[in-house]
Amino acid sequence: MRLATIAALSFVTAPAFAQDAVQTDPEKYKAILENECVRVLEYNDRPGDRTHQHRHPAFVLYALSGFKRTLTLPGGKVLRREFKPGDVMWSEQQTHIGENVGDTPTRVIIVELREQREGCVKP
Repeated sequence: MRLATIAALSFVTAPAFAQDAVQTDPEKYKAILENECVRVLEYNDRPGDRTHQHRHPAFVLYALSGFKRTLTLPGGKVLRREFKPGDVMWSEQQTHIGENVGDTPTRVIIVELREQREGCVKP
């Protein structure tokens, strides 16, 4: 019983402790710019590739290529996404596992927002 309770609690709190995408999947995510305001990531994968569970702060995604993928959220909810080249998407912070379920590579630029800091937002 105690082990089941510990396991259940670790599943519920897992998103809070999810790791950074660059740490979980360094072969797919590459930081191309980092400063106190934003972090810009380049992401590339191939059909069938899947990421480890990771987190992103609020971000903007720009699709360099067309692709299809699923995002599995904590708790098991699955979101299907399809992008065309040039599509742009905003997302609040998110923890997920991503999987390329299409026939084409995924190529995107992700701009992750840092917490508001002096000098990052004009008054």
